[in-house]
Amino acid sequence: TSASQLLGTSTQQTLRCMASANVPALTRRLADGLFQRAKNAPIVRKQLLDPNQIQRLSLTLDRSRLYRDTGNIKEAVLPIGTPIAPGYHLVYFTPAALPDELGNDGTDVSYNPSNPFTRRMWAGGEMQWEKGNPLRIGQEAVETTRLISAEPKTGRTGDELIVVRVEKTFENSKGLALVDKRDWVFRMELTEPAPLTEAKESDIEPPSPMNSSQISRDFLQTPVSLFRLSALTFNAHKIHYSRSWCREVEGHRDVVVHGPLNLINMLDFWRDVQEDDYSIPQSIKYRATAPFYAGERYRALLERGAG
Repeated sequence: TSASQLLGTSTQQTLRCMASANVPALTRRLADGLFQRAKNAPIVRKQLLDPNQIQRLSLTLDRSRLYRDTGNIKEAVLPIGTPIAPGYHLVYFTPAALPDELGNDGTDVSYNPSNPFTRRMWAGGEMQWEKGNPLRIGQEAVETTRLISAEPKTGRTGDELIVVRVEKTFENSKGLALVDKRDWVFRMELTEPAPLTEAKESDIEPPSPMNSSQISRDFLQTPVSLFRLSALTFNAHKIHYSRSWCREVEGHRDVVVHGPLNLINMLDFWRDVQEDDYSIPQSIKYRATAPFYAGERYRALLERGAG
């Protein structure tokens, strides 16, 4: 089973990548350099899965309960052994870097190609859960991150990109619990501010369900909700909290909604319509095609009976 694809509109151009024999030699060399440098150097970290992170995430998501049968999360500490809801592991194992080790845009650079490919975007990924072995509050978990690939690409407009895929495995005392693969796109650094994108009429009204088999849920993020998630995940990427950086440097019309936030909301939407909200999907695949912005409503569509 998998959660549905999040649908919406945006003026920002959809990212389409393709391998190309016309990729410049420098781009190929930088991609290969990253792969050779990091392919045999996994990063292994251990962490206690404490209840505070889950409580703070639930509050950020405006959810007063983690599950239907748990108490109000503002008042009750989640007990040891509570399963961590799908996607909520994203608030653990946050980046650990000193301020001067971050990129110019505030991002963690653990798997960055060399200059000039410094602008990172979370482009998609997939997750697979091990049946019968969820991560639980109070466990000590082990995260192992490996570089899977670093590929030079060209975008639809001919811009040069490097697409990096990492695989994160999460284990507890019973063994493997989750495999989380993430795709990051790295663009070349800007030599001058990007042109500002403004909202079109089509961006204002989210799509309606196309038939009676679909149900929908609307989302509207604010600068406060985005800041809280950035703080909770120790994510200093400026596109999520600095409006001046977004508008004056990157060309975004406002602060950008986190891709992982949309992913968590999709998984919660799927979980909320299950008879048992402790349900865990077998897997989910997702792809970011265009940004959503603070203050602009967008909509998720889910097929009824989609398993």
